[in-house]
Amino acid sequence: MKIRHFALGLLLSASLLPAQAPQPTAAILAGKLIDVRTGQVRSHAYILLAADRVLSIQDAAPANLPITDLSTYTVLPGLIDAHGHILSDPTSQSVATGLRTSAPQATLWGVYNLRLWLDHGFTAVRDACEGPSDYPQFALRDSVKRGLILGPRISAAGSCVSLTGGHGDGFPLSPDFHVPDKTNIADTVDDVARVVRRDIKYGADWIKLMATGGVMDPISDYHVLELSEEQMAKAVEVAHRAGKKVMAHAEGAIGIKAAVRAGVDSIEHGTMLDEEGATLMEQHGTWLVPTLYCFQHDMETGLSKGRDPDSFAKGQEIIAAQGPAFRLALAHHIKIVYGVDDDDVDESVSREFGALVAGGLSNLGALQAATINAATMLGKDNQFGSIEPGHYADIIAVKGDPLTDITVMYSVPFVMKGGQIIKDPTHPDRNPVIHLK
Repeated sequence: MKIRHFALGLLLSASLLPAQAPQPTAAILAGKLIDVRTGQVRSHAYILLAADRVLSIQDAAPANLPITDLSTYTVLPGLIDAHGHILSDPTSQSVATGLRTSAPQATLWGVYNLRLWLDHGFTAVRDACEGPSDYPQFALRDSVKRGLILGPRISAAGSCVSLTGGHGDGFPLSPDFHVPDKTNIADTVDDVARVVRRDIKYGADWIKLMATGGVMDPISDYHVLELSEEQMAKAVEVAHRAGKKVMAHAEGAIGIKAAVRAGVDSIEHGTMLDEEGATLMEQHGTWLVPTLYCFQHDMETGLSKGRDPDSFAKGQEIIAAQGPAFRLALAHHIKIVYGVDDDDVDESVSREFGALVAGGLSNLGALQAATINAATMLGKDNQFGSIEPGHYADIIAVKGDPLTDITVMYSVPFVMKGGQIIKDPTHPDRNPVIHLK
């Protein structure tokens, strides 16, 4: 009995001891370090790391630590793409490709795409819904987290919640082809609750609603309100009760306003935003993920990847409305988040920086959109999105000064995720990526 009491006393005493402070394991020397919250630049700063976290930032060189010398680079936090489709095939925009691609093949495209995001400095991505009903995006998210595959941190939406014949229907076939009902189709308020609950059941971080028709598919009208305001409000109610957030694909002005009134957390695209809609978004604090470059890139690729001509014609109409809508969003101080929504990650993922600045956002605003703003929208700003003590050591470096020349963000020679060096200019053969020709 005495021995038991003695052992118990030792355990209690140990539990009362102060936790041991983390010890530095490595350091990074930044030639210039940008504080993305304020835009202030610190020169010749040492970032001390403790395993996968930032420990501190100091001016003096630490003793007895391995130092990664980035003294000729500008250092920033890892980037965040808040509108990706992980399973995309970058080689084709044909509707037939989607119908013929199996879930296993799409998953393998996902593994490839995730590596490309990292190669371009994106250490986090929000997946903005996928087609397969068995949710490969969740398997990829969890596999990255467990270390089974290499990729950015993933926040994932489930299905593309849509009406029959809507932007997320996915079956643009003639009526004599019978196909089983898809699990993402919701034609009533009750249907929406069921689909949202299914997404949450299997692991969705976000719910994706199709508020309007879209551009890429050949059958929907982007002006038209698809899911009703009542349906979207029910989705928001169910999702928020479960601690999940809701994004809405919304191109047309009517759909944007209905989605905002329904309480969604973010509007995706917002291409036909009008004064009333901008005022509503400002009042509600709704985030905007404008995906500017995606539509611009589509004008460059045209029909070369098998895109449907009707879809391309819609894209030509959209591109004319994009600039005025974005300027209206800026005038109303709507919170902007970086998102790409382009199937070709390798060619497009960094180009949204230039599109945002050309659209009227400041260089710092573009950097914030891809870092602290995106992290805040995701509810992860206490974990990443800025280089601060306690945050993950998600760190990138670029040549030049992105505060004066945003195009330097198009090439990211150094990438670290969680203290692990993914890409190093002094070791260009480290973890090489296969780039499609």
